[in-house]
Amino acid sequence: MKILVTVLILSFTGLCEAQFISNDGEYHFAAGAVISAGTYAIVYSSTKDKKKAFWYSLGASTLAGIAKEVIDSTEEYNRFDAGDMAATSLGGLTATVTLSLFVGKNKAKKRKQALLNY
Repeated sequence: MKILVTVLILSFTGLCEAQFISNDGEYHFAAGAVISAGTYAIVYSSTKDKKKAFWYSLGASTLAGIAKEVIDSTEEYNRFDAGDMAATSLGGLTATVTLSLFVGKNKAKKRKQALLNY
């Protein structure tokens, strides 16, 4: 009897839709990271200023998240979702912080190497 009840319960779990979790937040996070990384690379390569690259890339990802949600809110049966905007901004922040930590670290090594070669 226990086996029959277990089989019946497991056969009905496929009908349940309450546990559906959307990947929308993950897509927003990834989009923010890609936008931020691209902006950081472009700004840093042209200016060599880490602060400017940090703020421009973070601003670009946040602006993209706000623009996407404003466009979505104009559609019928849709609304501005602050969670999606926050996910886009958080993705941008993650990429920006990661890049700012690792970009431009070779200058100190190159200086030491150059001094040792003379």
